[in-house]
Amino acid sequence: MYTFPFLGDSAVSILPPPKYRRQKRPLGDLAFVEIAGVRQYLGGYNTPESEIKYKRAIAEWTQRGSSAIPATSKDVTTVQELAARFWEHAERYYRKPNGESTSELENFRQALKPLNSLYGTICVSEFGPQALKTIRQTMFDRMNRKTINKHISRLKSVFQWGVEQEIVEPSVWHGLQAVKGLRRGRTEASEPEPVKPAPEANINAVKPFVSEQVWALIQLQLFTGARAGELVSMRSTELDTSGKIWIYKPTDHKTAHHGIERSIYIGPRAQDVIMPFLTGRAIGSFLFSAVEAEQARHAKAPTHRRPDQQKSQCKSDRAVGQHYTTASYRRGISRACIKAGVKSWHPHQLRHNAATLLRKEFGLDVARIVLGHRSPAITDLYAELDREKAFDAMLKSG
Repeated sequence: MYTFPFLGDSAVSILPPPKYRRQKRPLGDLAFVEIAGVRQYLGGYNTPESEIKYKRAIAEWTQRGSSAIPATSKDVTTVQELAARFWEHAERYYRKPNGESTSELENFRQALKPLNSLYGTICVSEFGPQALKTIRQTMFDRMNRKTINKHISRLKSVFQWGVEQEIVEPSVWHGLQAVKGLRRGRTEASEPEPVKPAPEANINAVKPFVSEQVWALIQLQLFTGARAGELVSMRSTELDTSGKIWIYKPTDHKTAHHGIERSIYIGPRAQDVIMPFLTGRAIGSFLFSAVEAEQARHAKAPTHRRPDQQKSQCKSDRAVGQHYTTASYRRGISRACIKAGVKSWHPHQLRHNAATLLRKEFGLDVARIVLGHRSPAITDLYAELDREKAFDAMLKSG
């Protein structure tokens, strides 16, 4: 059985390809293939024509995601089957160049959970706008308006994919388009809190409680304005160190799948942060190694412990990857905030710190280029507006 992470305890069988079968008839045997209980007749048994039709049926079934759910009629496909087949597609599609899954896969997992739990057993032809709005209503108590809108959009895309695979009638997907996104001030859903720069005192407070790698990542975000995901997998082979300003071109970044190249500019202070991690390192290896951080943590730990401390230590031991992930980087900061006794903050806020400084000192256009934004409006969302200049202007003219 193959268990999909959004299906809970239910599972979907992995089936072998449906067989080429024979039905005896007085006037000549017929060939057929049965897919999901739907019998498709192929012509005379053991004829070239029927074999070609059989191969075509199996090819279409395989293309639609055969290892999870065989192709079925639009009239009998359930919502759970559609979700399972889409998940199989998503696991292949939402991948980074290095093979790791993207965060969008987890987003789809969260979106598919209520779809399956509420409507998994009904046919896709019965799923309409009211059902989608019911799912949306269940999200109000745990998600903000923007997150809900994104999840509903993802569910629409699942049915759009089903139309493309010819397992969902186009009219079903078109009907779902009538469900518009929730608008600010027109809904009971909560609004997301604006992300603000992390207080400098709270940033400095975590230094004694994080690894050298995490502290380096924190400094690099402040100095470069880069996203956490762009820095955690940095390799020396992606760095151009030939000029006074180094240029880092990450293979994996937010808009890589759009064919957009990302350049991150590394100034003198950021270079000083990176330099210790370049020394004595194999070409092509990750600079910020989670394995090295774990080894250093064990080396610093006391060698003599009571049995209960040793047991606790064993529980804390965990498998780590070759480099930090955005999740492990965020957890490292969160734990350090607790130990330091300061209000928790997260890596994304550091990008806002950098954006605010860049916009204030060098203007919107420079900040946009450094941050990798294509639109000035996006940069404004990241930067705390410099109100002091506005106040000065109004003191003189207002």
